[in-house]
Amino acid sequence: MRKNSPVSVKRKKLLTPKDIWGWLFMAPFIISLIVFGIIPVFYSLGLSLFSYNLYEAPVFIGLNNFRSLFLDDNEFAKALKNTLLYAFTVTPIVFFLNFFLAWIINSFKRGIRNLFVVLFYIPQMTSGVAMSVIWLYIFSGDRYGILNYFLTTMGWISSPIQWTTDTDILFFVVIFIGIMMGSGMSFLTFVAAFQALPADMYEAGRIDGIKNSFQELIYLTMPQMKPQLLFSAVTSSVSAFAIADIPSQVAGFPSPDYAAHTIALHMQDYGFTRFEVGYASAISVVLFALTFLTGFVLRKALATKD
Repeated sequence: MRKNSPVSVKRKKLLTPKDIWGWLFMAPFIISLIVFGIIPVFYSLGLSLFSYNLYEAPVFIGLNNFRSLFLDDNEFAKALKNTLLYAFTVTPIVFFLNFFLAWIINSFKRGIRNLFVVLFYIPQMTSGVAMSVIWLYIFSGDRYGILNYFLTTMGWISSPIQWTTDTDILFFVVIFIGIMMGSGMSFLTFVAAFQALPADMYEAGRIDGIKNSFQELIYLTMPQMKPQLLFSAVTSSVSAFAIADIPSQVAGFPSPDYAAHTIALHMQDYGFTRFEVGYASAISVVLFALTFLTGFVLRKALATKD
């Protein structure tokens, strides 16, 4: 039989001009990720194995920092409990609130929709002012605090409640404020995602038997928004695990009897107040592990399957 003549195949260039431009545009992000993300993680992991206080040479102690953290540090136990309670309470509530608020707002006309988007995003832009002026005034422990004044006027309480000093209710105040201030980037992501959904998808759904808006949401909208759902869930959980500003501004630092103590505040305490950098690095490793594990679980639950 006649053999086929060999066909010359041009080798594809390893890097085309288009690829080079793509790498150039990605370079700032990749460099910043390496310098400010990957390197600090491994540096903290290595430093957590040392006793280091910035004044003396580091001394290798192995896993002693982690042993002390989990077995001897009572404040860390409180911080871990508070952080987990905050993360697993605030994250799902804020997630679903942002989603359903964006869903409702999406049905409004453009002008009204833009107005509500701005109103819901204002607490995120002015978080520091809202915390120091509005929320602390609402939860003031005297009779002139808004909440105490209302409850006293209604006759529901006889004496003012110390919202920011009573260790039994202090952290629930922090959780409530965290929920109220939770509309942020994930809310804008949901609003933009609703706007990008194709109208013909809903027309096809009605032809196939979709009867109401709730069925549209469950069977059409949410499957199409899985990337946005994943992004919102991950960013919300990361912010929740790293919570520090709300408890410190509401209850002070440290809070009474460490009632509002969190892992991030514990890390700040040892890293920037006591200068025990090795121990603070061990705390940061635990915080990173919790955040990474939660993100991994969320990705498995919400990632789009190819």
